[in-house]
Amino acid sequence: MPSNQPIVLLREAGGERYLPIWIGAVEATAIAFAQQGVTPPRPLTHDLMKNVLEATGQELSEVRITDVRDGVFYAELVFANGQEVSARPSDSIALALRTGTRIVCAEEVLDEAGLAVPAEQEDEVEAFREFLDHVSPEDFEAQ
Repeated sequence: MPSNQPIVLLREAGGERYLPIWIGAVEATAIAFAQQGVTPPRPLTHDLMKNVLEATGQELSEVRITDVRDGVFYAELVFANGQEVSARPSDSIALALRTGTRIVCAEEVLDEAGLAVPAEQEDEVEAFREFLDHVSPEDFEAQ
């Protein structure tokens, strides 16, 4: 059912599964800015996090989507020194996009929440993504 809540759709590398994660509007904006290369006049929270990592010489080596419980996803930021910090997936993804860090997902999470989309349906998924980019709530009002 259409809603105003954004979704991040992660695709399995070398596979046919997608992981849909519902996120907040602020995080969706931060992710979209990173994907589009938009640099705001003042740093957003995720830009600030990136700047702090750079200023302190810390390197984010991996973002892990680690668990899903009762429809809530969990993630960890993994640093080059081995330290791990619990984080929301949406914030983790926004930071990963800014730092060029890879995003990985636990197999158990993909097994539980992943959606298999065979290769021949890729065009349909792309068309659906295009549809989502241009649909508004008014498109679903009763006539």
